[in-house]
Amino acid sequence: MTSPEPVESRTQTRTQGRTAQTATLAEIAREAGVSAPTVSKVLNGRADVAPATRARVEELLRAHGYRRRRAEATRSPLIDLVFHELESAWALEVIRGVENVARDAGLSVVLSESAGRLTPGRTWADQVAARRPHGVVLVLSGLDESQRALLTSRSIPFVVMDPAGDPGADVPSIGATNWQGGLAATRHLVELGHRRIGAISGPSQMMCSRARIDGYRAALETAGLPVDPALIAGGDFHHEAGYRLGLELLRRPDRPTAVFAGNDLQALGLYEAARELGLRIPEDLSVVGFDDLPVAPLVGPPLTTVRQPLTEMAEAAARLVLDLGRDEDAPAATRVELATSLVVRSSTAVPA
Repeated sequence: MTSPEPVESRTQTRTQGRTAQTATLAEIAREAGVSAPTVSKVLNGRADVAPATRARVEELLRAHGYRRRRAEATRSPLIDLVFHELESAWALEVIRGVENVARDAGLSVVLSESAGRLTPGRTWADQVAARRPHGVVLVLSGLDESQRALLTSRSIPFVVMDPAGDPGADVPSIGATNWQGGLAATRHLVELGHRRIGAISGPSQMMCSRARIDGYRAALETAGLPVDPALIAGGDFHHEAGYRLGLELLRRPDRPTAVFAGNDLQALGLYEAARELGLRIPEDLSVVGFDDLPVAPLVGPPLTTVRQPLTEMAEAAARLVLDLGRDEDAPAATRVELATSLVVRSSTAVPA
């Protein structure tokens, strides 16, 4: 009688339109020059395996197209949520969205931070493989090839929300229309009559930051206005950068009459810089942010900003990762973008 477990039988599996032979764990162990229990430890995410041995076994598991059969009983009732930086109201909106979906599914959320790195460390991947969550949502982060292979070999689905770079065509991701948002923010300032419009971008290595500034440039060029590189300051999405770079822009003898900040936190830093220099918003300076954090309508004056549906994006990412976990062969939308929208409040006006 044929055993139902792949460790005891050869099975014919379909992989990308071709038939592939799946080896048993014993055969993989012989080929790797290790014991079958060692292969089992690698497959089950145990940490007590030497890195070189783990890499050799992982490569053979991938080469043989090996996947442990998915079973709900083997999964922990968790969703892993990974931030490259876990701080600010921005992160709270994302956590709220994932929690909404997890709660409805009877799951809990495990939070991780990669200390500013855009790829989590190897120790994190081992820990995730060991606890076998229902899925992983990565925010402004990504995975290297070995981490992707490790999660795939454990049948742990993952989705990237607001990817920092191009996640690849085979990585499911959820984003927002950042270019359109930057265009709308700048076009609003142009339509008010502003001609010298500055910008404080986010980190240059982040795809969302580049898209917002590209939208800013497109709005100026469409209006026939020059794009002055001296009026574009490279920030980091933090309040301190908005304050520091805001001082630099506003101290210029030909200072801008309006500034598009790459996110709300930098816009609030710009508010502080304007107050320090005795400039009134919006009488002397118009400001537009990006995100529409809960604090945006509460500051003085209430901030005009581009609404990025952070909670809805997080909910969509969590739902997608759970859908992938329920059916590993189900087709996944590789790139979903939710619409942004301009929210006009009191921080913008016609130039003096």
